Amino acid sequence: MKNNEKEKSIVKEVLDDFNRRAEMRKSFDLIWQINMNFLMGNQYCNVGYGGSLEEADRQFFWQEREVFNHIAPIFDIRYAKLSKIKPAINIIPATNDERDKESAKVSKKIYNSVKNKFELDSKMNQAIKWSEVCGTVFYKVGWNSSEGQVLAKDEKGKSIRGGEIDFSVVSPFEIYPDSSVCENLEECNSLIHAKAFSVEQIKNMYGVDVQGGKINTYSLDNVSAGVGGLGFNGTVPKMIESVKENSAVVIERYNRPSEDYPNGRLTIVAGDRLVYDGELPYLFDEDKRDFPFVRQTSISEPGCFWGTSVIERLIPVQRAYNAVKNRKHEFINRLSLGVLSVEDGSVDLDNLEDEGLCPGKVLVYRQGSSEPKYLESEALPSGIETEEANLIEEFKTISGVSDLVSAGSVSSQMSGVALELMIGQDETRLNASVESINSANRLIARKILQLYKQFASIPRLARVIGENGQVEMFYFSSSDISSDDIVIENQSDGLQTLTQRREMIMTLLENGILNDENDKISNKMKCKILEMLGMGIWENAQDVNELHVKRAGNENLKMLSGEEIKVREIDNHDLHINEHIAFMLGMDFEKACKDNDKLEQNFLAHIKKHKEFLKMED
Repeated sequence: MKNNEKEKSIVKEVLDDFNRRAEMRKSFDLIWQINMNFLMGNQYCNVGYGGSLEEADRQFFWQEREVFNHIAPIFDIRYAKLSKIKPAINIIPATNDERDKESAKVSKKIYNSVKNKFELDSKMNQAIKWSEVCGTVFYKVGWNSSEGQVLAKDEKGKSIRGGEIDFSVVSPFEIYPDSSVCENLEECNSLIHAKAFSVEQIKNMYGVDVQGGKINTYSLDNVSAGVGGLGFNGTVPKMIESVKENSAVVIERYNRPSEDYPNGRLTIVAGDRLVYDGELPYLFDEDKRDFPFVRQTSISEPGCFWGTSVIERLIPVQRAYNAVKNRKHEFINRLSLGVLSVEDGSVDLDNLEDEGLCPGKVLVYRQGSSEPKYLESEALPSGIETEEANLIEEFKTISGVSDLVSAGSVSSQMSGVALELMIGQDETRLNASVESINSANRLIARKILQLYKQFASIPRLARVIGENGQVEMFYFSSSDISSDDIVIENQSDGLQTLTQRREMIMTLLENGILNDENDKISNKMKCKILEMLGMGIWENAQDVNELHVKRAGNENLKMLSGEEIKVREIDNHDLHINEHIAFMLGMDFEKACKDNDKLEQNFLAHIKKHKEFLKMED
């Protein structure tokens, strides 16, 4: 009974905390909904007095209410540019020790394997869409013990698996921080992730039966929003509240380590049931338990947890542009349809209203009265045209992007240098978003490696596909990863295109910067150049060199354990000598020499044999 009362108390406390945070975040929810509606074309919605979205109705039946959506193409341009960013993670060892170097190579292979397996690039593109619409998006990098390779079978025949990375993109609608004035995740002491699931899904995930109900969610629908012109109505897609049947909300509340909870606390409530209450399961950053989330923003705001979307800034301009264009069309309607002046009782008004003064019409009016006539209209005020052009420029100024080709800004007489400067200026405003994407990628790679280091205690088989289509299988375990001592950097240079990168490489080649001390390009450098050009590894000789380097590394480990290695005639002796000397200069070799006096002599003798083969070849 005491346990049941304690569980009910915890469930009530979590639900109350969730409701308080939901109320605190309500204003941001409305902003995100308006942004999504404007992007889709539903641009006559406002926040009502009750704190909910309301549709504005037409004031007159003849009122023009068309939507001239300039937000959507701006969103498309920003997304097209940002989605080009494919950061190549480069893992650098903390020291020049051979063990750290080998660990860095293995860690990079692990990350590339996860990237290919879970299609991280497509999920990151999905995240960019969320951040561009709502200003903020989150990645959840956790561990799923029910996935991965099958290790054994239990007594009931159920598979026991080794676990696998659980990677997903989380919309801002599912995240509830303890305070919205925190500037980043590090400043949050607590975070809630809430999502609606069906009762069947909850049963499969946690093995508990919960009472299902109706959960309000958001969905898209094509409905009439009072848009259109004189005599016709249009429909636009809009965000509407829909009901999810037989479902319940799963609330995950994460608390950072504190005095009462040294390892942090994770509480999971499904519906009205407590399914977990214990310490944070994941070790990040120097073995500290932390949230499994990574935050990415479009435009970060000082003193605010939530980022800002460009759409939010463009909404006032879009409203003004719709108003100007519609008033202009109403003026044109008056010019084309005309406004009749009719003396009272002179004609049949019902017939005149239905048919107007159509061609060939016989108009009968009362004898002695004035005949109906059109009122003279003034010319379209020049201020309307000026305001329309100003609003177009304002779209470009606020968004910071423009399609140079369609905008007509590019002249056939413009030099290549001037064009490069224009492109550079056009992409400068995207740098904040680019840096947020790069930072998120670095954190994702770090968390992936740290999770494998924590959970991959049993050797695992992974697969890596190179750019030339070559498939490499390798085994690894947590002991092969030293991610705590690894610096993760981005190799890609922001919005740099493949063409720009190729031009830079060709310039370096022309100036001889990539040549070695003999003023030649080594095979290893050729391999790297082809890889940077995006052409993969073509030459078979370069593949053989990689095999020689790997074999020399294996020989180092075998000789370190006391095994005698025979020098073969087919060895690339230059590569082997370099690899052996590099290993001897590392800390691992120095430590091993303290326990084995003959180790250095064995290595020197092995290197001497390689040199003898070189003399014979000369």
